Amino acid sequence: MNDISARIAALSPEKRKLLLQSLNNKKASVSPQIIKSHREKNRFPLSFAQQRLWFLDQLQPGNPALNIFLPMRLTGQLNLEALKRSFNEVINRHEALRTQFILVNGEPFQVIISNLELNIPVIDLQQSPAKEAEVLQLTNQAAQLPFNLTQTPLLRVTLLRLATTEHILLLVIHHIIADGWSIGILTRELNILYKSFCQNQPSPLPNLPIQYVDFAVWQRQWLQGEHLAAQIKYWQHQLANIPVLQLPTDYPRPTVQTFRGARQAFVLPKPTLEKLKVINAHKGITLFMTLLAAFQTLLYWYTGQEDIAIGTDIANRNQPETKDLIGFFANQLVLRTNLSGNPTFEELLQRVREITVDAYANQDLSFDKLVDIINPERRLNRSPLFQVKIILENTQSSNLDLTGLTVSSAKFENPTTQLDLLLELTEKQEGLVGVLEYDTDLFNDTTARQISNSFEAILHHIIEQPNIHLQDLIKKITQSNKQNELIQNQKTKAQYQQKLKLIKRKIIQTHNMEIAE
Repeated sequence: MNDISARIAALSPEKRKLLLQSLNNKKASVSPQIIKSHREKNRFPLSFAQQRLWFLDQLQPGNPALNIFLPMRLTGQLNLEALKRSFNEVINRHEALRTQFILVNGEPFQVIISNLELNIPVIDLQQSPAKEAEVLQLTNQAAQLPFNLTQTPLLRVTLLRLATTEHILLLVIHHIIADGWSIGILTRELNILYKSFCQNQPSPLPNLPIQYVDFAVWQRQWLQGEHLAAQIKYWQHQLANIPVLQLPTDYPRPTVQTFRGARQAFVLPKPTLEKLKVINAHKGITLFMTLLAAFQTLLYWYTGQEDIAIGTDIANRNQPETKDLIGFFANQLVLRTNLSGNPTFEELLQRVREITVDAYANQDLSFDKLVDIINPERRLNRSPLFQVKIILENTQSSNLDLTGLTVSSAKFENPTTQLDLLLELTEKQEGLVGVLEYDTDLFNDTTARQISNSFEAILHHIIEQPNIHLQDLIKKITQSNKQNELIQNQKTKAQYQQKLKLIKRKIIQTHNMEIAE
C-alpha cells in the first residue's frame, strides 16, 4: 500500500465520505473552455438565466422588481465629461450593456448594438425651493420607470445637481443584463477609467477574451447529454413533493402578486460574527450553512413545518473567462432541509451541510429549467418552488471610488420585492449587516421587525449553546420575545403617562393664564 492509500485508509468513514464528495464535485465541475462565437449573424440565444427573466417580463412587462437600482451621492468637483466617457467606455467593452431582445418565430434572441452612446441627463435642482421633495420624487421615478427589452440601452444614468459640489447619481440596470457580481465589475472599471480620463490618459483596461453571448452559446452546448441527465435526476429526487411554506401573514394573500415591498435592517456586531464563524468550522461548516440553518429554524418555528425549502443565489461563474464579464450569470438553488426529530442545532448543521454540498455539485441546471422539470402548481400570487430566500453576499465591492470625489450610498427605499421574505446578509467592517425584505401585501413592519429580532436571537443562542435541541431553542426565543414585548409595553405605557402629564400641565398653565387675564 502506497503512502496516499495508507493515509486514505486511516481516515474515518465520515472523512472518507467528504473526500469522495469533494473529488466527485471537482469531476462534475470540469467543463470545456468558453470560446468566442461566430459573429456572422447578429442573433444569439438567451442564457438560461436570461430566459427566466425574459419570461417574467412577458408575464408582467416593465416590472420594476427586475430593476437593479443604485443611487449614489457624489460630493466634490465632478468631471462630468470624464464620467460620461467612463460609462460609455464600459458599455463599449461589455456587449451585454449593448444588448436588446427580439422575438423570431416566437423565440427570444439577443441582438448586439454595435455603437451605443449613453446620454446622462443632468437635472439642476440648485434653485429648487422644495429640493428634498423633488429629489425623493425623481429618485422614486428613476427606480420605478420600466424598461422595454426590445430597446437599448437597458441601463439609465441620471444626475441630480443639488449644488456645484454635490450630485446624486441614479444608476438603474435591468437584471437581464447584469447581476450583483456585475455591479462590482462595473464600479471597479468606472473607478479606473474615471481616474485615467480625468488625467487625459487612455483606458488602461485590457481587452476581454469573450463576451456574454459567448457564454450563452457555450452554456446551451455544455448542459446536455449525461451531464444534464445526472443533474435532472438529482433535483427530481431532491424536490419530489416539495411543500409550500405556509407562513402566517398579517393580511390575506392577494390573488395576484403586486411586488410591493419594504425593508428592515439590522447589524450583528463583529465579535458576534467572529464567534459564529467558528461554530463547527473544523467539520467543514461554513458561515453560510450556519446562517441557513438558523433561518430554517426560524421558519420552522413560525410555520410548524418540518420540511423547509428556501432559495439562495449563486454567482454561477465557474469558468475563469466569466470572472470579469458583465452579464446575468447568477442562478438560484433550492435548499430543502428536513428538521424532524427535534435535532440539536449541531445535528441540523450536518444535515444542512450535506444538502448544500450536493446542491452546489448540481448547480448547473438553471432555475427556469428546474421549474419546468418539477412542474409545481403555478399561481400568480406566489413564486414557484420557494417563497423565501437567503443570500450571503460575497461578491466584489460595488463601491464607487472616483478621483476627487467622496461617494456614499444615497439612502432610498426601493419599494419592490419578488418574494414573501428575502434575507440579505453582508459581511462588513462593522459586522454582519442584515436586510429583511418583505412583501407588504402580507406583512406589516411590526412583524418584519419581530422576524429580524428573532433571527438575531437565534444566532446569539446557538453561539452560547450550539448543541441545543431545536424545541428548547424555540422555547428560549418565545420566552425572550414575551419578555421583550413586556418591556416594550412598559416603555409605551411610561411614554403615554409622561405625555399625559405634559398635557395636564399645559391645561393647568393655560387655565391659570386665563384666570390672570
